[in-house]
Amino acid sequence: MPTYQEWTDAQETASVVVDGHDLDVAYRDEGSGDPVVFLHGIPTNSYLWRDVIPPIEAERRVVVPDMLGYGNSAMQDGFDRSLRAQERMIDGLLAQLGVGTVSLVGHDLGGGVFLRYAAHNPDAVEQLVLSNAVAYDSWPIQRITDLGLPETARETTPEELGALLDDLFRETLYEDGASEEFLEGMTEPWNSETGVTSLVRNASATNTNHTTEVDPTAITAETLLLWGANDEFQAIEWAERLYEDIDGSELMGVDEASHWVMADRPEAYRDRLTEFLC
Repeated sequence: MPTYQEWTDAQETASVVVDGHDLDVAYRDEGSGDPVVFLHGIPTNSYLWRDVIPPIEAERRVVVPDMLGYGNSAMQDGFDRSLRAQERMIDGLLAQLGVGTVSLVGHDLGGGVFLRYAAHNPDAVEQLVLSNAVAYDSWPIQRITDLGLPETARETTPEELGALLDDLFRETLYEDGASEEFLEGMTEPWNSETGVTSLVRNASATNTNHTTEVDPTAITAETLLLWGANDEFQAIEWAERLYEDIDGSELMGVDEASHWVMADRPEAYRDRLTEFLC
C-alpha cells in the first residue's frame, strides 16, 4: 500500500467556488468506468481509503478528495467547513470532473455529507455506502466539541495536537499495534500552526442541524450501511435507524471493528464494498 507521501504525490488539485470563496481541493482520480467518490471524516483525510480502493479502481473510476480544511485541500482561515459547505464542494468538484450520475462512499462526516447529497439529488446517486456516519442528532461527540473551542487553536502547539491525535487513534482502533503508516497519514496534515487552526475550525463547524434537516426517506439510491459494530462514537444503533428509514437498504455490521472500520478490518470491509460496487 502507498505511503502517505506517495499518496499525496498522486493527488491533483481543482479550484472550487464555495460561498464566494475560491478554494483548492486536493483529490485522486484513478481508474475508468462508472464513477465512485469516497469521502472521509474528522480528523482524517483521503489516505483513510488507501487499503480499500485498489480492487474498485480496477473496475470503476475512483475519485477521492480531501474535504475542505483537511489533508492537502485549502486550510487557510476564513471559510465554512460545515457539511453544507462540503456538499457544495462535492457539487463543484463533480461538475469540474464531468461527473453526472455517481456512487458515493462516506465515513463519519463524509457520510453525513453524502447523506445530504443523496437526499437532495436522488436522481444523481445510484449507490450509497455509509460507514459509521453522522446522522440525525448522533453528533458532534464531546471530544470534537472540546476540540472546536477557539482557545484550542490559540493554545495548542502542533506537537501537542499530534500527540493528542496519535493517542486518539491508538485508543480507539479495535486492536493494539496500529499501523505506523496509518498513524502518520492521519496526523501529518495537522503538523503546523495552520493545520492546528484548521482542525479546530473543522471541529467548530460541526452542526447537528445539517443532518437533522435531512429526510433519509428521500434517498432512492441502492444503499449499504457498512458499519463497525464496536463503534463508541457512532454506534450501530444509528445505522439501524437509517436502515428503517432508507427503503431497500442493507445493513452489515463488521465485528471486531470500531469507528475506523476500514483500518480495523480492511479485508472484510474491502471485500463487501467491492462486492456491492462491482
